[in-house]
Amino acid sequence: MPRDIPLSEFTLRKYEKPYETNSRELVRKVCLSIGLLQPGDSRDVMVDLILVLEEARKKREWLSSFDIRDKVKKIRKDSSGLAESNIRRQLKRLRDSMIIDKQENKYRMSEFAPLSEIFETKIESFLIPQTIERIKEYLGKLDSN
Repeated sequence: MPRDIPLSEFTLRKYEKPYETNSRELVRKVCLSIGLLQPGDSRDVMVDLILVLEEARKKREWLSSFDIRDKVKKIRKDSSGLAESNIRRQLKRLRDSMIIDKQENKYRMSEFAPLSEIFETKIESFLIPQTIERIKEYLGKLDSN
């Protein structure tokens, strides 16, 4: 009997069109839209991680988890969620989502690409079609039973 552990999973949410707003709020909506944050989540350190990694992407910099934590501390008003273990856990989530790369304990946005390109190539063109195809296989099997 196969185990009920997904090979991958993601959440997509649709929000209103983006209007004039600041970068942090835009990143927050992106995180909500692709399931990196849950609605009502007060622990939104993920938003700050992406802001830091996006800034480093523009400079083509690799950052250690300590560098990331220190840069997040500078932009956050409070330091909740900034334990090294939490930073690493969130970085792992980003790696598992194929949004960031890790090499020699340093991180960057995947191939220094903009988040829009990462979404298009890794999630929209790769993960979603594979997932839909697998769902169709299950539906086909159900139909033939």
